[in-house]
Amino acid sequence: MTRKETEMTITERKQMRGGTGTAEILHIVDSHTLNHARLFAKITLPEGASIGKHIHDKETEYYYILQGNGIVEEADGEKKVAAGDVVITGNGASHSIKNTKTTPLVFLAVIILDD
Repeated sequence: MTRKETEMTITERKQMRGGTGTAEILHIVDSHTLNHARLFAKITLPEGASIGKHIHDKETEYYYILQGNGIVEEADGEKKVAAGDVVITGNGASHSIKNTKTTPLVFLAVIILDD
């Protein structure tokens, strides 16, 4: 199977997971096509936008930062992230992410089901 960019859908989520601003989500693979996963998307957070704190139980989420800078909050505190960094959250842990710069924070988000 091959998906063309023209077949991908874009949605906007205001205050995603209790965060601030609006996240733009490019669904690279839609939820009906995914196997053993529930998300494969490119997420763009404009200046000051965030995804609020949320838990990943029985799943693991990967953020691969493509562009920009931000702050990820995890159980052990806040960490700065930039292009090329990977954030991995699973096993019941929680995280949040915020764009701290004027340029967009863009990252690939993949959620793999653990079971």
